[in-house]
Amino acid sequence: MTSRPTTQAKSPASPKFPLPYTTVDIVIFTVRGGVLEVLLVKRPGGSGEPFPGRWALPGGFVDIDVDADLLACARRKLLDKTGVVSPYLEQLGSWGGRARDPRGWSATHVYFALIPGAELTLRQGANAADVAWWPVERALKTRLAFDHSEIFAAAVERLRAKVEYTSLPAFLLNEPFTLPQLQQVYEVVLGRPVDKSGFRTRMLAAGFLAEAGHVEGSSNRPAMGYRLLDRAAAVVFPRTFSPRG
Repeated sequence: MTSRPTTQAKSPASPKFPLPYTTVDIVIFTVRGGVLEVLLVKRPGGSGEPFPGRWALPGGFVDIDVDADLLACARRKLLDKTGVVSPYLEQLGSWGGRARDPRGWSATHVYFALIPGAELTLRQGANAADVAWWPVERALKTRLAFDHSEIFAAAVERLRAKVEYTSLPAFLLNEPFTLPQLQQVYEVVLGRPVDKSGFRTRMLAAGFLAEAGHVEGSSNRPAMGYRLLDRAAAVVFPRTFSPRG
């Protein structure tokens, strides 16, 4: 979501050309109840606000007095909306132009975040009329504020493409988790089943999981639980997943 810009500190040598508005927006994904969802915020309804009452991605203007860099701004905005301090964050890309914000030329730098869905407390924030989780398929069919529909579609495409050959879905689970739970999240994000035996072999051979003791499995029988060895980056597999026949 794009809010009003903070006043920029005056530099010793002021630029001889106008500066664009600079924002950071975040596409926040989670899985709840077997559904891939995205966090959206509702724009305030005041007459002075662009796109009043429309849903948008969370975000806002860079605060040069607070944010050391773009990633710091993304983490601040994410913490403001979800209370989560250190999720998986990846830069998606940048969008800019004269037409994307009626207030003037603007550029936004976009990240996507993966957050476990359990026990998340959403925060509305001062610049939002509402905040809610939306099923991804519904959000893809909704006209979002600014150019956020285009940005969101690109984020979904990036996520689903990378899930084919990385361990990204593990970041959508609370730890410890079982291999069947991990497979279910893969299938939710991909939108199709994957081969069970091949999945288990690939997960255990990739070396990114550590055993965390037995936990209650889906059939009420003890199952081995796992944790990520490294939460800073996803593991890349040598080939994509094969669909279950």
